[in-house]
Amino acid sequence: MPIRRQAREAGILLPAELELLGRVFEQLKLDGDTEEAREAIASRVIANYMAGMTDEAELVSLSKQPLGR
Repeated sequence: MPIRRQAREAGILLPAELELLGRVFEQLKLDGDTEEAREAIASRVIANYMAGMTDEAELVSLSKQPLGR
């Protein structure tokens, strides 16, 4: 799963953090998404988390938008 790999690369290793990011990713990905699309979703989720967003609902909402918006 791209979210777990990218999270580890970003230094996010605590099980609770990985579970949160995994739940958010699962809510955002769509059946039929390309690997590239899933990587982009994972990047947005992790970037928002690392920017301080830790509320699951807010992470989902913000991660639907492209980065930098």
